[in-house]
Amino acid sequence: MPAAEEDGTASSQAGTRNRRAVVAALMLCMGLAALDSTIVSTAVPQIVGDLGGFSVFSWLFSGYLLAVTVTLPVYGKLSDTFGRKPVLIAGSILFLLGSLLCAVAWNMAALIAFRVVQGLGGGALQGTVQTLAADLYPLEQRPKIQAKLSTVWATSAVAGPALGGVLAAYADWRWIFLINLPLGAVALWLLIRHLHEPRREPGPRPRPRVDWAGALTVFACGGLLLLALVQGGVAWPWLSLPSMALFCTGLALIGALVLIERRAAEPIIPGWVWRRRTIAAVNLALGALGLLMVAPTVFLPTYAQAVLGLTPIAAGFVLSVWTLSWPASAALSQHVYRRIGFRNTAMIGIGTAALLLLAFPFLPYPGEPWQPALLMLLLGAALGLFQLPLLIGVQSSVGWAERGTTTASVLFCRQTGQTIGAALFGAVANGVLAARLGGAGDLDSVTRALDSGAPGEQLRRAVAEAVHSVYFGAACAAGLAFLVLLLVAPRRFPVITDPDD
Repeated sequence: MPAAEEDGTASSQAGTRNRRAVVAALMLCMGLAALDSTIVSTAVPQIVGDLGGFSVFSWLFSGYLLAVTVTLPVYGKLSDTFGRKPVLIAGSILFLLGSLLCAVAWNMAALIAFRVVQGLGGGALQGTVQTLAADLYPLEQRPKIQAKLSTVWATSAVAGPALGGVLAAYADWRWIFLINLPLGAVALWLLIRHLHEPRREPGPRPRPRVDWAGALTVFACGGLLLLALVQGGVAWPWLSLPSMALFCTGLALIGALVLIERRAAEPIIPGWVWRRRTIAAVNLALGALGLLMVAPTVFLPTYAQAVLGLTPIAAGFVLSVWTLSWPASAALSQHVYRRIGFRNTAMIGIGTAALLLLAFPFLPYPGEPWQPALLMLLLGAALGLFQLPLLIGVQSSVGWAERGTTTASVLFCRQTGQTIGAALFGAVANGVLAARLGGAGDLDSVTRALDSGAPGEQLRRAVAEAVHSVYFGAACAAGLAFLVLLLVAPRRFPVITDPDD
């Protein structure tokens, strides 16, 4: 074999090894981000018993969620400006620092603050991992890596509560955070050693300009509005002074953000994100996905325990079956969208999901556990056919220099949809429970009844009706996503072949 061919073969093999190592690092990073969203839930009794602060423990989740959501657009723009590698490494270090600080927290206030630090790093993990996955693979191979990441996310989300419970029961709750350190260290080592981003522009380049005013305004207005949604109806009534003050201040900051971004040379949220039909349609559709996902993830376990009489573990299994069909459907979706296009494939998926969600209220009462489990299995398959084609399609519609911002905007809309869904459907469920129980019922009373023993027949029927109402609302959100794709999205997504990909 000629020397030139041998060098080319060796270089190709080294490139393949590097890419595999980077993919392993991305899967570790994605696993850490997904795991940390759920692993704390089952250890709350031990944490509260050790640190106190029962009245504010919900901020262990809300603080992390807020920090992740509001930093997504910022990290997306930074990755387009400085490259993916420095942003992902910096975010990973910040996430691991937050994990270490959480492990040594001395009271609940400190633990909540350190969870926010974790979330500031978690925003970089979520957005940059998805962007790098698109950078590493050409269009025809992206479904494979995205399916792997979906599998990691689903597995981590399901395993998180179980692992958290085991660590809290047999070791110490602080290990929930310490376990991140060795895994994160391996991911960092793989990224530093094997991730080599090509230089995008030959010769001297202009000094990057960062829109720090826009970044701070995004963080402030996003934080205030999400805080209002998370705490409204929980810590204070919706029409109370705190709620109105937060909403009004957040809306005022949105106006200020528009003015800042119009004047910025390199805006954090550029106007083209919403002016391009493809990106705007995907943002809205995946925002609706975040909204509808609240119905099964938040309310199905309560339904399974209160109405079907299942144990918490069995109720978790009813929910977890969709993690089997979602990645499998996502991996197979490429065979569909290559024939009929990204939009039509996604419309089939979300249309099917709307019908499945609409079928839930028609399940017999009290029913058998296999009935909602079957619906969840089919729902996972439908949503896999919906989400992945949209993500791959929108990433393929932009070049390298815009991919980070585009991916972050999509993830931001999905996260925001989940936050809005939790507030909206929580209010719906509480309203139905109050009406059925004579004004004296809410989700907290259901939880207390489950903890104290089997709920009464009246409460079981009230829970069934409340969850049916939530699923009907989720079906409406799926219908909204279908209409967005039908009326806003182009028939064929534009596909840009970036020479640097």
